[in-house]
Amino acid sequence: MTVGEEKRAYGNPWGEDEELASIFKHTGEELCFDHHHLPCVCWLSSSVRLPEVFWKIPLAAGTPVYGRFWERRTVVLVGSSINERDQMLFISTDEGSSFQRQPVAFTPDTLMFHPKDEDKLLAYCREGRLFASTDLGHKWTLLQDRVTKDRVYWSVAGVDVDPDLVHMEIQDSSGGYLYVTCLIQNCSDKMVTAQFLGKIDRSSLLVQDDYIFVKVTSGSRTKHFVSYRRNEFVQMRFPKYSLPKDVQIVSTDENQVFLALQEWYQSDTYNLYQSDPPGVYYSMVLENVRSTKQPEENVLIDILEVRQETRDRRQETGDRRQGTGDRGQETGDRGQGTGDGWMDGWMDGWMDGWMSGWVRGIKGVFLANQKMDGKVRTLITYNKGRDWTPLAPPPADMNGKPVACRAPDCHLHLHLRWADNPYVSGTVHTKDSAPGLIMGAGNLGSKLVEYKEEMYMSSDCGRSWRQVFEEEHHILYLDHGGVIVAIKDTSIPLKILKFSIDEGRSWTVHNFTSTSVFVDGLLSEPGDETLVMTVFGHISYRSDWELVKVDFRQSFPQTCTESDYESWQLTDMQGETCIMGQQRSFRKRKDAAFCVKGRSFTSALSSRPCPCTEKDFTCDYGFERSRTEGESCLPDFWYHLDSPPEDCHLGQTYETSTGYRKMVSNMCEGRESKQQSSRQHNCPLLPPRGLQVGIKGQMLTVAPGDDITFMVHQEQGDTSSTKYQVELGDGVRAIYQNLTVTDEPIQHRYENPACTGDGEGDVRGDRNEASPQVRTGHHVHPGHR
Repeated sequence: MTVGEEKRAYGNPWGEDEELASIFKHTGEELCFDHHHLPCVCWLSSSVRLPEVFWKIPLAAGTPVYGRFWERRTVVLVGSSINERDQMLFISTDEGSSFQRQPVAFTPDTLMFHPKDEDKLLAYCREGRLFASTDLGHKWTLLQDRVTKDRVYWSVAGVDVDPDLVHMEIQDSSGGYLYVTCLIQNCSDKMVTAQFLGKIDRSSLLVQDDYIFVKVTSGSRTKHFVSYRRNEFVQMRFPKYSLPKDVQIVSTDENQVFLALQEWYQSDTYNLYQSDPPGVYYSMVLENVRSTKQPEENVLIDILEVRQETRDRRQETGDRRQGTGDRGQETGDRGQGTGDGWMDGWMDGWMDGWMSGWVRGIKGVFLANQKMDGKVRTLITYNKGRDWTPLAPPPADMNGKPVACRAPDCHLHLHLRWADNPYVSGTVHTKDSAPGLIMGAGNLGSKLVEYKEEMYMSSDCGRSWRQVFEEEHHILYLDHGGVIVAIKDTSIPLKILKFSIDEGRSWTVHNFTSTSVFVDGLLSEPGDETLVMTVFGHISYRSDWELVKVDFRQSFPQTCTESDYESWQLTDMQGETCIMGQQRSFRKRKDAAFCVKGRSFTSALSSRPCPCTEKDFTCDYGFERSRTEGESCLPDFWYHLDSPPEDCHLGQTYETSTGYRKMVSNMCEGRESKQQSSRQHNCPLLPPRGLQVGIKGQMLTVAPGDDITFMVHQEQGDTSSTKYQVELGDGVRAIYQNLTVTDEPIQHRYENPACTGDGEGDVRGDRNEASPQVRTGHHVHPGHR
């Protein structure tokens, strides 16, 4: 097989301007890095599809880099901190051919691009100020000056009404934190809207897809709240015995929340839960998932999802998690809906924050490392956590010699961690367009062994495995997995790489350079169909960077036809083909076919629904799987079957669960659903509880003479028979009834300028059974109207 010769990169069309920072190009190839004590360097491809030459651009060490690429034109924004007085942005609208210098009167720490409008930007400063620009960084307006870092989110398309809405967490004058929203055109205190009744914990706001999460700590008790599709916030319901000390959101796609919860007694493990569609009620799917504490309070949890993407998960359509400005975030799961995060998704495969990686391929399939009795073992599920099974060991090693590893005492275990270096892969490798292919580093035995990283590969989504290397390698998929490139993970210089065109069954060695280099990363051209990659590194610790292009295109002279493919059917560890309510088959290139799959290749072949069975249902909130009765879901000891929900009001009805809930995204059909045989009950008369008071419109500041309307919300109890005693803080007292069923409950006007300042109002709800009280605060500003 012929592989294209090496090509090195030299040149600098921009001269020796040390202020110029890295440039990202929409369809070219680019990388930027800081090499020990040397100045930072950026390499930019000079060709859209054939990166024959890279241009070298020097820049000052520590220069922040931000880029955004649009279909209509390339937009590049570069921030450079020359010194504290002379802050400068470099703006290019011609794919980096020229730059316009733009001075700014603040020190930008992070930048955030609008997901749709290329001219709109947010800039966050370290001191907490948030600025907005509507003309691509030429003019800036201060939005708020006490904003929490990494807690700013653009609006989510399809959920938020106004695309110019900004979600943020701010600190108020009393030192507490609020979740507020505003439009970038006017974000003054009078135009800011508080979206949650009361104060929230610092750094607890998370806006992600259809969901918004906050938490509130009072004394030693913490409550977690969720808003689904911008509806009213509701307290998240975990098992009654649960006393969480930390909650991490895992994913929020497919109308379901996956989260990891750490109980008060856990130190290095979390329990994994999944919710109903609104994200309110949670049932445990796996306990004691291993976790690792990272710097800056980040937590890595050993769970990875194998999924087939049905949409581009770049920021244009909604990433999973907001980044922190120093790495790309295409895969996102980890937080914001359609916002751009602090840096756009230019690097495929990085997942920031709580989770150790994001493995792609087929939805509903997860890998997790569970720690029990001091041992860590790897488990796999094909039905979103309902059933978990250890990984089957391969029958032979990479040399064909039988291995002495047999279940149930010996299994395959994988390290589920992501690389610290954003330019190399982690320990598990998959690709959206290559479903079924999983490559991971681990070991055989009764438990996972640290620093033992043999490489194993599966072509059938984890059902069977084979060993491919004795040591860990960096992996890069080309042409939808048709070519797999591997370079040894080592601290010594290299000149060879290995590649496979038959899903790792055989490997060819290729000298990619005549001089050994310390390999720092691998990069492929944009597009799953590409057959061109770049290896970059350095010859010595004081040398310039070396970039080597490797081109596999001449090895595949023709495009694949239908006769070059074969099909395979998704099957779980028990041999079941009806998974998540459907049978799914995929196609892959035959091992003997020497052809390129190309841009038009699609892996999904067919799917058809299956009749519903017990395996399509999981246990509902308050129920757990019986350890002796097979598929039966029995009530937990703390759960009372006929207890009404807390939001059950007199005159309404509620239904009790049968204990079963059809799994979200399950496609099975037919057969009467177990969850449809629930019983209806009338809501009883309950004592009042959970009284909350807010301000209509949630204004943070009012002027003397302005009308202000207080809203009263009650979580439990009959509102028609509850009397509310109100003290408004300026001597006005009153008693109201039926407040929560009127449109304008308590309207008041603060006329006396002597009352200006931070005002407080008390509301007390009285009935024989209880007498809850709540206090709300507001600021009366003495300024002119």
